[in-house]
Amino acid sequence: MTDRTMRRQVLLFVLVLCFSSAIGQVSYSIPEEMPKGSFVGDIAQDLGLDMKRLKSGKARIYTGDSAEYIELHKDRGVLLVKDRIDREVICAQTSPCALHFQVILENPMEFYSITVEVTDINDNAPIFKRGEMKFRISESATTGAVFMLQQAIDLDVGVNGLQSYLLKPTDNFVLRLQNQADGSKMVEMVLQKPLDREKQDQLSLILTAVDGGEPQLSGTVQIHINVLDSNDNAPVFTQNVYKSTIRENSPSGTEVVMVSASDSDEGSNGKVSYAILNLLDNVSELFEINRESGEVTLIGNTDFEKKRQYQIHVQASDEGGLTDSCKILVEITDTNDNVPAINVMSKSSEIKEDIPPGTVVSMINIQDPDSGKNGKVQCYINENIPLKISSTSNNFFSLTTDSELDRERSSVFNITVTCSDEGVPSLSSSVTLTLQISDVNDNAPVFERSSYEAYIVENNTPGLSVFTVKARDADWNQNARVSYILEDSSVNGVPVSSYVSVSADSGVIHAVRSFDYEQIKDFHFLVKAQDGGSPPLSSNVTVKILIQDQNDNPPQVLYPVQTGGSLVAELVPRSADVGYLVTKVVAVDVDSGQNAWLSYKLQKATDRALFEVGSQNGEIRTIRQVTDKDAVKQRLSVIVEDNGQPSRSATVVVNVAVADSFPEVLSEFTDFTHDKEYNDNLTFYLVLALAVVSFLFITCVVVIISVKIYRWRQSRVLYHSNLPVIPYYPPRYSDTLGTGTLQHVYNYEVCRTTDSRKSDCKFARAGSQNVLIMDPSSTGTMQRIQSEKSILDEPDSPLEVSYRLFHSSSGLFL
Repeated sequence: MTDRTMRRQVLLFVLVLCFSSAIGQVSYSIPEEMPKGSFVGDIAQDLGLDMKRLKSGKARIYTGDSAEYIELHKDRGVLLVKDRIDREVICAQTSPCALHFQVILENPMEFYSITVEVTDINDNAPIFKRGEMKFRISESATTGAVFMLQQAIDLDVGVNGLQSYLLKPTDNFVLRLQNQADGSKMVEMVLQKPLDREKQDQLSLILTAVDGGEPQLSGTVQIHINVLDSNDNAPVFTQNVYKSTIRENSPSGTEVVMVSASDSDEGSNGKVSYAILNLLDNVSELFEINRESGEVTLIGNTDFEKKRQYQIHVQASDEGGLTDSCKILVEITDTNDNVPAINVMSKSSEIKEDIPPGTVVSMINIQDPDSGKNGKVQCYINENIPLKISSTSNNFFSLTTDSELDRERSSVFNITVTCSDEGVPSLSSSVTLTLQISDVNDNAPVFERSSYEAYIVENNTPGLSVFTVKARDADWNQNARVSYILEDSSVNGVPVSSYVSVSADSGVIHAVRSFDYEQIKDFHFLVKAQDGGSPPLSSNVTVKILIQDQNDNPPQVLYPVQTGGSLVAELVPRSADVGYLVTKVVAVDVDSGQNAWLSYKLQKATDRALFEVGSQNGEIRTIRQVTDKDAVKQRLSVIVEDNGQPSRSATVVVNVAVADSFPEVLSEFTDFTHDKEYNDNLTFYLVLALAVVSFLFITCVVVIISVKIYRWRQSRVLYHSNLPVIPYYPPRYSDTLGTGTLQHVYNYEVCRTTDSRKSDCKFARAGSQNVLIMDPSSTGTMQRIQSEKSILDEPDSPLEVSYRLFHSSSGLFL
């Protein structure tokens, strides 16, 4: 093998095909039988790719179902011979012979078609399948008689293939070659000099087949000729060429054609027998001929995809050795007997949900060796998925995204790719690809409600769990991990964090302090739910906390006013009728709802048969006619209760004076302030007092002495003071029912000395006050108006005291 034969010729051209992935085509040419590791071509340079791209794209060779004869050296970016390349094994007689494969790259996905043409070298000599050929030829054979010879086989092609034949010796016969439509040569031996059996009954010839390679190779076969007696007529076929058509995969025994030859001789010289001469293309293994009838039948399996036409050379011979030959052309028609083969060249098993539409996720190669419509393939995928399949080039399809993906709706797609041809009936095949959709943080947490309201009872324990906010995130894993954050805000100028706190993991809202309904009834704030994505997404919700009232405040009595230094008395004339309005107890409760609903009850009374209290309005009225027997001093104890659970109450003491004249009132009320109040629980208080005295005897003695000294000093200060005593006047009470006996306000001046017989009462004018203020510290006098100096200078002189008596429909006040 010369250097010129081994020299590589590289042919490079790049074809840009119009579809989304980058595709090119490169062709190389190498001779067969190159040693392993031999250089084929610099693929990186020819495709304009650098080494980093080959490594990052995980470059690899895809050959489909074919064997890999070429390998890619990614470190050098070159193609090398991987295995022995025998052109005759790969392509047989097909020329040109080429290896087709693809170079696949990922991220982004690209592929390049590579064609490596394998050129022939003269490594096969012509051979004859039969070691010898035998002929029986009559001596009477005329000059020009033709005898078909066995053809030689040379697996090489082109100039290295079979070129010519040589016949030696050439005393009686010469060779004649006829070119056939398929490029082969029919070899015929032509009689050029009559035979003479009497001189030589056997001839031995050598047929040599020679190719055109360098060096030239050849093969030989021995020809033995028996010279027979005379036979005047040779068999003659009815046609020189017979034609027949059969379908591929026809069953064994199918009749192909019937050939016929006739011989004019009689007897054994006219009996014709048939035989198939050629041994090329395995014809003898596929077809057989009936020696007597000339019927050609099928005995093997024909495959349109392997060979579409067969030439059968048939010889007819008689007993005298005369022959004739004909040719049979058998056309094989295609049937749809091959299912499309789906080869996944490259695929992505997982993609992100935010990839743009049109992204290639898989490349598929389809192979259907059938022809015409039987080999035309269309592919489709299952419906209702956001992907599509399209043809990028001949027999190549790409699977791309057709629209935006959403992992929250579908996290995995099982894609069934079905490919069917257009044959009748149509054949199809399918493959299922699994595509996982990975999550991106594209969903913010969503609260279960648009807003929240929660209730908490006042006086709660700090740290009490109020309620829970809940948000859900449709994303997955870390992107769906929700944390809760209390947004900064203020309530009445105070940070909301001093009122409530939010658990970051669970969303539980805790009360930081104890709430008082009377101070704050409700407040609202924002809670943010934030996921763990990068960057994080969040959403807010408004939370309103409503404080529920608790019965923690007793009723407060506004009227009558209870003072430590004065007593208030209501005046009821003895002429008062039944239902006479004495006064009205006014109370409020700062609680709300039913906790603020008040009811009034008469707890104690000097005479229970004389007065009653309205349970709803607190009005004190007479329930019978007042008589002269009724005591002037009447003491009523009214309890005010709310409607809470448990209920709370307050007690007020109302002093009533039953009299028609002021002197009667004054005389009775002189010692009024010293009366002992009624006490039904006297025993309880006595026992309690004894226990306290026993336990704190010494302390009580000291306290009593201290109090006495303090009071004595206070009384001395009053006597030396020039300041007038200012009485406390409660708010005016208006009798809306108008049932009082005195419906006008009068002002009286009463002057008394220490001798009551010298007292005087003077009517002055209508006044604006209607209460009687009595100083309990006095001993029969209600107000001293004389100067301090006269008192100190004349301690034994009569004391003049000025009183003011106020009267209204609600009572008499001094």
